[in-house]
Amino acid sequence: MATEQWFVEPILPGGTGEKLPQDDMEPGAQPCGDPSWSAPSSRPGDPAQVEPEDVQGQLPKASPSTPSPEPLAPGPGPGPTPPRLPLDTLFSPITEQLRYLLKKADDFQSYLLYSRDRVQKEQLAKAMPTFLKMCEPYFLYLEAAARSVPPIYGALQELVRKGLLEISQQLTLRLEQLVLMYASFGFVELEETDPLSISCFFCGRFSISPSHEVSIFRYCAPAAYTTSRFPRYLYKKMRWNLETTPDPSSRGQDSHVDYYFLCYRDTWEDTGKSPANSCPQIQKLWSIGRWVPLGPAEDDLYSWILCPQPSGDYQQLLTIGFEEPSHMLATDLLVQILTGQAGPARSLSAAGPTAWDTQGS
Repeated sequence: MATEQWFVEPILPGGTGEKLPQDDMEPGAQPCGDPSWSAPSSRPGDPAQVEPEDVQGQLPKASPSTPSPEPLAPGPGPGPTPPRLPLDTLFSPITEQLRYLLKKADDFQSYLLYSRDRVQKEQLAKAMPTFLKMCEPYFLYLEAAARSVPPIYGALQELVRKGLLEISQQLTLRLEQLVLMYASFGFVELEETDPLSISCFFCGRFSISPSHEVSIFRYCAPAAYTTSRFPRYLYKKMRWNLETTPDPSSRGQDSHVDYYFLCYRDTWEDTGKSPANSCPQIQKLWSIGRWVPLGPAEDDLYSWILCPQPSGDYQQLLTIGFEEPSHMLATDLLVQILTGQAGPARSLSAAGPTAWDTQGS
């Protein structure tokens, strides 16, 4: 994938010299998070993903099952202990890659705001899925290096983990802002039922055990839990795909995927009150829950063909409160649920603001 020559004319009135993408333009490109809920085909070790060529120091590739080539804490063994890498040295190629991607996002935004050529704006909007796809290897590295089990940075794992997840969150929120801006100008669709929309995008993958991997997706704008709007007043903001791979020694078992969501219930809509008569802070009750399929039956192919949209219910697993959790904290809470560290229907709102900082650290 080419990563240079993004713009064919100056973005700002003064000109920056960057050019519109030629090879990266894919009018038929599919968004990385489509309504079919399929995880992206690229894997952490996929050689087809190429890092940008103008970044000083290439980003080390990592996957949930592949440790970093240079762990900071050596394992036990004879011989002298090699020196640890300073954190600044460790994060240097990572932050440089972040600056590169943030600059590209700024270029997309600047061209949208300052260019008068609508045709080229439309071309750039069509390149948006390609740009999001370009960020996937970076998200894969950040989430896998920070969250995958076993930890790969030894004694410094917690410091490294927090730094990597903060970088991942920063890029995620910037991409969400960029997609929403293009949608506000009418160049991008956010409707989940549109196969060419960018309703959500991929934000990384990590493993919690040798047989369980979690993929992260974020919705650019809150979307109804199902197209039939059932359950009522329920809107989703994040989705996690939990892929379970059976042990090779197990026979007759296939891999399967479970879906988990960060949702909020619109309480004023549920009670019939208008927003003007309700406190803004208590209109949305946030929770994490699991998709419960209601049909058709998995072995009924004919019913699947005739079914316009699979129906499902929401099994609430954790009540968070009236404050939206950060992108990083939401995934932390899901991991606690999956590993049995958080009880069902447990509320965090009563713990006060300091509880959020503690959970997110």
